[in-house]
Amino acid sequence: MKIKTKLIIAFCIIIFVPILLATATVVGFCNFQAHAIEETYGIKNTDAYSVINSVQLLNRYTVADFQKIQKKIQKTPDELVNMTYLQELNEELKQKYSYLIIRRGSQLYYNGGSDNQIVVDSLPDYGSTGSEAGVGTYIDSDDEILVKQVDFKLTTGEETTAFIITSLKETVPEVRQTIVGGIISIVIILLLTAFMMIIWIYRSMITPIKKLQVAAENIKEGNLDFSMDVKADDEIGELCVTFEEMRQRLKDNAEEKLNNERENKALISNIAHDLKTPITAVKGYAEGIMDGVANTPEKLDKYIRTIYNKANEMDTLINELTLYSKIDTNRIPYDFAKINVCEYFKDCVEEIGLDLEAKGIGLSYFNYATADTMIIADPEQLRRVINNIIGNSVKYMNKTEKFINIRIKDVGDFIQVEIEDNGRGIAQKDLPYIFDRFYRTDASRNSATGGSGIGLSIVKKIIEDHGGKIWATSKENSGTTMYFVIRKYQEVANE
Repeated sequence: MKIKTKLIIAFCIIIFVPILLATATVVGFCNFQAHAIEETYGIKNTDAYSVINSVQLLNRYTVADFQKIQKKIQKTPDELVNMTYLQELNEELKQKYSYLIIRRGSQLYYNGGSDNQIVVDSLPDYGSTGSEAGVGTYIDSDDEILVKQVDFKLTTGEETTAFIITSLKETVPEVRQTIVGGIISIVIILLLTAFMMIIWIYRSMITPIKKLQVAAENIKEGNLDFSMDVKADDEIGELCVTFEEMRQRLKDNAEEKLNNERENKALISNIAHDLKTPITAVKGYAEGIMDGVANTPEKLDKYIRTIYNKANEMDTLINELTLYSKIDTNRIPYDFAKINVCEYFKDCVEEIGLDLEAKGIGLSYFNYATADTMIIADPEQLRRVINNIIGNSVKYMNKTEKFINIRIKDVGDFIQVEIEDNGRGIAQKDLPYIFDRFYRTDASRNSATGGSGIGLSIVKKIIEDHGGKIWATSKENSGTTMYFVIRKYQEVANE
């Protein structure tokens, strides 16, 4: 969820949820109090509005008493000037924060409550309000009273008025409790809503920010071995995901740098070790010539040829080192051309055959491709691939009768080259790693099986740069077969 959406939701929750909950709470509380008032004071049809409207509520408090007086007037109006009856009626009204006043003519006859002259002087005149309505009249004095007026005549014809006075200052406890309870409920609802919003925002925004802070501290200290478990459901989450990707990339780059440093050290160690053997031989044979050990033409010729071969070995190692540096920076120079498969591999086999024959190794060549099959490849780099593979086969030959088979096959869109030998083979545990840089199945180093350990990794790089693939199968003490495929050249028809 986006932060903008969260803010809109938070705004709506802060505005509407408290209003709805407070309204529901107040209405429910008022209804409860209305029921309590009805049970306590016998007020009928009391609703929530009546509870919070004190004037209307107090007006209803004395409805029954007002009706009682009206009935008494209709039957025996003279009873309303009976002091005993008036005192009993006044006692009932006091329970409702009210009292009774009787006025005969213009003179005050009975006052069951306040002696405030202002209240007495403010009472309405005879006939000023409808006696049948029972609606109170509010008088804004110090006492803040509600007056109900009943006009009648005694049997003597004297005009008399009964007043029911209700004090608004002495509001019933239920009304006060309703207001206080409503205020408390609203405050509690606002606090709960704010608390829930703080928790929600804290968990969705502050927590990821703290995780980012901790992650930044780790990176500052050089620690990249941690992870950030944050879901990308908003902008901060997306930032955390991006930060985690950056951390992973930094870690990968650091690990790659360490691996490169280890590989470079291994390369230097390998080259130094493998150069030492031919250099030692060159020095020894050169000293033999200088010391006169090669005292016959045959010995001299042998020493010179040995020096020449060892120099070639050193040249090969140096070339591999140069090529490796180009591989590492993706700067191998390629000169792709259209090559006829039959002619190209026939020339390679003829060239390789002379060297293998001199070493007593048999070579068989089988071409199953058509005479017009073409590929797109760099002739020089492809020849390097074949020479490296066969060089590896020759290096690990351990049989009396040695042979190498080369097969060229047409496999649809590709040409597949198979180079098979009957050497000592490769263990199954080593087979998946033979194309890795600096990997050697034989940890020992000598002039017979020495090497930089990058020959097959160079082969793999060249084949992959040609859009092909290379793999191997092997069986210990039986031999190894190398396979690689190169895509065929196909003419694109013009429509």
